[in-house]
Amino acid sequence: MPHPRNSSSIVRRKDAAKVTSRSDSSCFRQADLGDIEALARLINAAFRVELPYIEGDRIDAEGVRSYMEKGKFLLAEDAGGLAGCVYVELRGDCGYLGLLGVDPPRQGIGLGRKLMAAAENYFHQASCVAVDLRVISARNPLPAFYRHLGYRETGTAPFAPDAPVKVPCHYILMSKTIA
Repeated sequence: MPHPRNSSSIVRRKDAAKVTSRSDSSCFRQADLGDIEALARLINAAFRVELPYIEGDRIDAEGVRSYMEKGKFLLAEDAGGLAGCVYVELRGDCGYLGLLGVDPPRQGIGLGRKLMAAAENYFHQASCVAVDLRVISARNPLPAFYRHLGYRETGTAPFAPDAPVKVPCHYILMSKTIA
């Protein structure tokens, strides 16, 4: 069930076709359990760029299901189907976002920024005062992307000791005030 303070642009599957962005043919909605397999495929395709740093797939269906027990995935769809996603989770008066992913053929057209705007709107509607995220240190372009969107670096955190990394990595923690 959608969060009562969700943006009206994030809707259930049956209403997804009714909500479209004014600037393109993408629509945004909240994922449901029927999206788990497609979400796992999308995230793994979008995160293939991490293969030089991390071994294997980023997530499986059980991992997606586990995320959905704590938070939600906001989806972007177009005429070709699932185009992108972002994970959102309420943590007190802050929001946490992660797993921002765009289908590789659809990258570079601004869909990631639109998903970020949808996530920030979701948190704003939930009365959050800030949004937190973390990026993998080896993904050099990401901190600059998020800084351009108003996020600032707030610290670092270690990777889980059992993470299948190929090179030394840590998390870069970032945050943005939205109140």
